[in-house]
Amino acid sequence: MIPFVRRQRILGFLGENDIGYLPDFIALFDNVSESTIRRDLKALEAEGQVQVLHGGAATLSDGTSSSYDMPVEKKRYLNIEGKRAIAAHAASLVSDGEVIYVDSGTTTFSMIEFLKEKQIKVVTSNTSVLTELRDAKFQCVILGGDVTETLGSVTGPITDNLLRGMYFDKAFLGATGYSEVSGLSTPDFREANKKQIVAANSEEVYVLVDSSKSGKRSLCKFLDLPDAIIITDEETEILRLHASYVVAPSGLTL
Repeated sequence: MIPFVRRQRILGFLGENDIGYLPDFIALFDNVSESTIRRDLKALEAEGQVQVLHGGAATLSDGTSSSYDMPVEKKRYLNIEGKRAIAAHAASLVSDGEVIYVDSGTTTFSMIEFLKEKQIKVVTSNTSVLTELRDAKFQCVILGGDVTETLGSVTGPITDNLLRGMYFDKAFLGATGYSEVSGLSTPDFREANKKQIVAANSEEVYVLVDSSKSGKRSLCKFLDLPDAIIITDEETEILRLHASYVVAPSGLTL
């Protein structure tokens, strides 16, 4: 097994558990040595994705500030159950006949599975959506612009100009983090600008964030907390005190 795949599996485990120990990680694989796992953890720590603790234990990095956005292929393995619950609840809010915007990001992409039977129009800057159109009943508009392959996103002046002339019944946005001071934020100026345009042109704005984003801030604020309804998997004190939010029920199916 190549290191990239092995490290993704470690991240997936940590996305579902607060902490992992060497025996936990070794049990994920066949014929992988302790020294190999230690090297993987060291590499992930150097990337800022995990924090290695005494004795070889590890947890996802809890840094509150970041100018780095993890590649989409790595993010999709984190907190899978929470993201799916959030996505299912978000999709349940969409009615036939509506025009909606689906943002870049793994949680927003997870909505597509639950939207396939709806008679709607989906406008998106999420390039991953292209892989899920074969059996979808909705109409889809993929925005033009500059493609950031690692994030599965389309941004830039072409994208912004297109969005300025579009209006949506509902927008479903992603975020890298949220806090009382920095609001909803992202590391990328272009992503922030795109989200602001969409929010201004939408009747209802939802931001899909799991509880691991609580208290984290990134370079660019795109909305204050009260400017959107947050859909999450767990109540946090920040949300309780400063935001309108919904905790998605687990196990929701459509």
